[in-house]
Order: sequence, then C-alpha cells, then structure tokens
Amino acid sequence: MGIPATMRALQQPSLNGPQDLRLITDAPVPVPVPGEVLIRVTAAGVNFGDIAQAHGTFPGGPQSPYLAGFEAAGEIAAVGGAVTGLEPGARVIGVGIGCGAFAEYTAMPAASVMPVPAGWTEEQALGLVVNWPTALAALRPLGGVTAGQTVLVHAAAGGTGQAAVTMAKHYGATVIATASPRKHETVLALGADHVLDSRGPDLAAEVLRLTGGTGADLVLEASPGATLGASLTAAKPVTGRVVVYGVAGGEATVTSWELIYGHQVHVIGLNIGVLAQAAPQIFGEVMGELLALIAARVLTPGQPTAYELADGPKALAELETRATVGKLALLP
Repeated sequence: MGIPATMRALQQPSLNGPQDLRLITDAPVPVPVPGEVLIRVTAAGVNFGDIAQAHGTFPGGPQSPYLAGFEAAGEIAAVGGAVTGLEPGARVIGVGIGCGAFAEYTAMPAASVMPVPAGWTEEQALGLVVNWPTALAALRPLGGVTAGQTVLVHAAAGGTGQAAVTMAKHYGATVIATASPRKHETVLALGADHVLDSRGPDLAAEVLRLTGGTGADLVLEASPGATLGASLTAAKPVTGRVVVYGVAGGEATVTSWELIYGHQVHVIGLNIGVLAQAAPQIFGEVMGELLALIAARVLTPGQPTAYELADGPKALAELETRATVGKLALLP
C-alpha cells in the first residue's frame, strides 16, 4: 500500500477546549526525519493530556492550530534515517508530544515506540506507553508499595486507575478504590477490596475507618483539584506517600503550614514523560517490569471504548466530564 500525500486528521484550531476539534481531510502526511518512524495509525489513545493541550494548559504543548493526539498504535509505514531495529510492516505502539496522533498517519521518535505484544491488536495495546507505565511508576519506584500495605487509588475506573488496581493487588496490597457509584462493579471486578464514592463528603473518614485509623500507606491521586485534601488526610502520618500524576478536577494547593502541622506526608509529583527523560534508568526498569507483568499475564489486553475519528470531540468531552470507563480509542 502506497503512502498518500494527504490524510484525514483532527485539528485543534484554538485553545478554547476540545469542543473546537474539527475533522480535516487535507492534512499533509508527515515525512519521517532521521530518528523517526511513520506509523499508519490503526487506533489512537485518548488521554487527559489531550484535554490540557486543547485548553493550552499542557506545559510545552503545541500551539494552535495543531493536529491533536500524542498516543498511537499501528503499522510502521516508513522509517527515517538512522533508525535501526524497526522496519516497515512492524506493529508498534508509541507516544510523541505534538505528533498529531489523531490522524491516519503520524510520525514520532523511534525511541518512543515499542512492539505491540504478540497476540494483541493495536487497539488493545493503547495505554501500554502512557497509562500503564504511569500506574507502575506511581506504585513501585516512587510509591514504594510492598505486600501488606494499603493503597488508595483514585479514579480507579479509568485507564491508569484500572492498571493501578490490578498491579497493586499483584504486589500484595490492600486496595481501597474510588469511583462514581455506577462504576463500582467494574472496579470490584478488578480485585479492589473496597470501593468508595469518589464524590462522597466523608472520603478521608471512610479510608481511616477501613484502615483502623492508621491511614493509607500510598495514595495515587489523579484529581487533586477535587480530592487532594482528602488524600492528604487519608494518608498515614510521616510514612504515607501521595503520588500526584493527574490534573483532572482543576488545581489544588498545599501550603507549608499544612505539610508541617496538618499532613506530615510525602507528596510526590509524577509525569511519565519527564520521568523517561530525566531518569531513563528508572523508566527503563519500569518498562522492563511492565513487560514482565504482561508475560506473566498479570496485565492482559484491554478493550478500549472506541470512537470514530470524527467523534473525537465527543470522546474528549465524555472523558473530561468523567463519564467514561477505562481507556478510550479513536479509530481513523
């Protein structure tokens, strides 16, 4: 199959939000430069980072107008110079900020792609380079989870949250999850020991009750604007860790007074892209452990909720309002 000159893609013409996304049919197909691969996109992953970019709040994000999306899976259509170990026809999943993944073709750095696991479809591999490494990094090298500890996982029905629940249980932790009531059955099916209403007024008190008053050893915080205060209260004093990896729900502030006199806990920020760049050895260990979990069938293929490419604005709107469960995919 030849490579066309133009393609269908979702363009973000403003920084007013994802509702302005529009489908265009004449976007130029990118040409991979040295170090890049061109991917014929089978499925593109939808992430909260896409929403932040559309609002202009993603640090280092593209300026409008731009082609949206940064996570894609598909088949390598061409390779740029100096690329080794990757050939046209290989099935890969990758990520690239500003690569324009919501399209029929995308070019991204060869170093940021990896093979789709054998027996998996490209759609099932979405999350493998964004959501799953984030969950694992929050649990292990940053969160230091060990068997017998209690982990509080917020937004447990989302793509990252579901992976976190599964892995935390694998490592021997007791999992307290939060989600909206209609998603509780989904989270319990993953193995969570307890599920609480994410919007409940006494969230911290419920966690303290379930832990006998001691608090959670580790909290994975995806919506600090809505729940950071409860997370700090629910974490075990002195040794408790709160890993903040998302910005859904708006901004949240923590003062030095609160950390000294109110919540004596460890607050850790996680951005998986920064981790990969600033601490490549740790990131490599995370990915190695992730592949081992896949080989051991601890992590199994997911089944994202799929939308047609033209329905991208709908998919992002539903993600932004927390109306979705699990990973979302756009199909070009």
